[in-house]
Amino acid sequence: MTSAYEVSYVELHGHRRAYVMMGSGPALLLLHGLGCDHRTWLPVLESLATSYTVIAPDLLGHGASDKPRADYSLGGYANGMRDLLTVLGVEKVTVVGHSFGGGVAMQFAYQYPERTERIVLVASGGLGPEVTPVIRAITLPGFHQVMGVLTLPGVRHASGTFLRLLSSTGLPRTRDLDEVAAVYESFADSRARTATRHVVRAVVDLKGQVVTLADRAYLTSQVPMCVVWGRDDHVIPVRHAANAGVLAPSARVEVLDDCGHFPHKDHPERFVQIVDDFMRTTPARPHSRSQWRRVLKAGAARPPLQVEAGRAPINPVAPVPHVRDTGA
Repeated sequence: MTSAYEVSYVELHGHRRAYVMMGSGPALLLLHGLGCDHRTWLPVLESLATSYTVIAPDLLGHGASDKPRADYSLGGYANGMRDLLTVLGVEKVTVVGHSFGGGVAMQFAYQYPERTERIVLVASGGLGPEVTPVIRAITLPGFHQVMGVLTLPGVRHASGTFLRLLSSTGLPRTRDLDEVAAVYESFADSRARTATRHVVRAVVDLKGQVVTLADRAYLTSQVPMCVVWGRDDHVIPVRHAANAGVLAPSARVEVLDDCGHFPHKDHPERFVQIVDDFMRTTPARPHSRSQWRRVLKAGAARPPLQVEAGRAPINPVAPVPHVRDTGA
């Protein structure tokens, strides 16, 4: 884990944004998931920074960034990342998005293809409807009030300690509970609870994820994509990695053994190796407006490929084309 880094701040549109920027070389924009912040990338930050310029922001409503009453849609986040990169003087990036951050990464690539060299999706949202009931519960009435009680100091300390103890036991479905504890504790801030509720309601309802790559999957032919997933992910099921292989047939898909929802934390060295190999062996495709226009026109003539809940088109546990099962 990196020990020496500096959090910087910039004000955009009247709101303070926190970010970490370090290293040199081609730019990597690291986008964290729901309820997390730049610290989720600490196990890989320093290693990636030896070869790349790494930019790890706290998304609006998260971490040390402001938590205003604002636009928490995927499009709003993509706009915020464009503006941050512009202020930092970074023209083009490979976007690495984890969980909800994967949805932001895909939206960024869709809105700003001229600034997107590659996409790396890590246990990403947007590749199928299923998601843990815990996230769906955030959309329910009363979440804000109930979580306010559950994060009172004494309750928060006891519950957080219990979750971290469980995560260290090795029992089934407990692998990621230390991260769950950190997200839960962040909800002690009522502004963070409100922001998270807005974020979730924009992409999830009681049936699951409502925002999907499916209707724009044909555009992935224009941007190189790598997908990384943990086989033991209980937040977003690993079969969504297989969905990615169908929705984006040219994508490189890696499924890691003994790994949950945070591959970059469970196997940081392997994760860095995957990203580095993808960067070195996959040239960025220059953006062409005329080609983008042709692809859009051709894609509009075809019905979007649908991926239904519980019906993954291929099984990522089996050896199939474009899906590689990778041990640590």
